[in-house]
Amino acid sequence: MRAFVTALNANDEQALFEVLTPDATMSDDGSDRDLREWLDREVFVSRGHMDVVSETNDGLTLVADYRNDTWGSMRTKWVFTVEGEKVSRFETGQA
Repeated sequence: MRAFVTALNANDEQALFEVLTPDATMSDDGSDRDLREWLDREVFVSRGHMDVVSETNDGLTLVADYRNDTWGSMRTKWVFTVEGEKVSRFETGQA
C-alpha cells in the first residue's frame, strides 16, 4: 500500500494507476463509485493527500488523515484487496 499512498500524495496519476489492476473497483462511504471519476475528483483535481495514522491486517487496512481542496481534512479508513501485487479494490470512508 506504500506505492498507492506515495503515488496519491505525489498526485501522480500514472503511478497510481500502475498500482491498480485494470479492472479495479472502489467504494466511498459504502457506495460503489466509478474509480476513475472518483480519483479524478477526490484526488487529482482537488490535490488529495493522506497521512497514515495506523495500519492493520498486514497493511491492507489503513486509518489516515485525508485532506483535499474540496472537503478539507477528515479521518478516513481505507481497506484494500490485492491480487498479486496490485490493488483490485479499495473501500474508503470516514473513520
